Amino acid sequence: MSLAKNNKLSAAGKTLSKQQFIFSTLMTFFCIVITYFFWGFIFAKSSLLGGLVAIIPQFIFGLNAFKYAGATKSQQVVDAFYKGEKLKLLLTTILFALTFKFFIIVPIAFFTVFCLVVITSLLTPVFLKH
Repeated sequence: MSLAKNNKLSAAGKTLSKQQFIFSTLMTFFCIVITYFFWGFIFAKSSLLGGLVAIIPQFIFGLNAFKYAGATKSQQVVDAFYKGEKLKLLLTTILFALTFKFFIIVPIAFFTVFCLVVITSLLTPVFLKH
C-alpha cells in the first residue's frame, strides 16, 4: 500500500484541493466582514458557521481523496474518492445538526454563505484556469 505523499500523479489533485480550501476560506471571510458591517454580529456568526459547515467536510475530502495515484492503484483511487465523499456527506450532516442544536443562527445568512462557499469550491478550477 503506497501512499501518494510524494507521488507526482496526485500532486495536481492535492493542489486543486488546497486552492479550493483557500478560495472557500477567503469567500467565508469576505462574507463575514460584509454581514458584520451591514447586519451585525448575529448575522456574521451565522455566516461563519455556514462557511465552516461547507469548508471542513471539503477539507477532509481533499485529504482522503488523493491518497493514491497511478494506473496500478486505480481501484484504490476510486475507493478513496468514494470513502472521502461518504465521509464528506456524513460530516456535513453532523455539522448541520450540531449547528442547529447548539447555536442561535439567522438561517438566511447561514444558508447563503454555505451555498456561496460550496459554489466557490466548485468554480475554483474555472477561476484559476490559465
